[in-house]
Amino acid sequence: MAVMMIMEWPGVTREQYDSVCTIVDFERDVPPGGLFHVAAVDAEGLRVTDVWERAEDFQAFVEKRLMPGVQQAGISGEPRVQILPAIKVFAPGYVAK
Repeated sequence: MAVMMIMEWPGVTREQYDSVCTIVDFERDVPPGGLFHVAAVDAEGLRVTDVWERAEDFQAFVEKRLMPGVQQAGISGEPRVQILPAIKVFAPGYVAK
């Protein structure tokens, strides 16, 4: 079952997010199970919503790629993360399995 991941990371800037994206390179080397990603930055920090095939896919991405990239980019602190069962996913290009 697909899951929705919601992340809020106070204090993370657009420049830091862009740096992590370059390091992790998830757009060209799509992580297994990654289906959808959207990010925004506001006065509070970074906000991300993803859809993953399984929570385990997200966790593997975090451990193997995301956190090493975050450390390399020099980002400190911890994000607030929620993983919820997705009851509906609608996005162009998404095909439910």
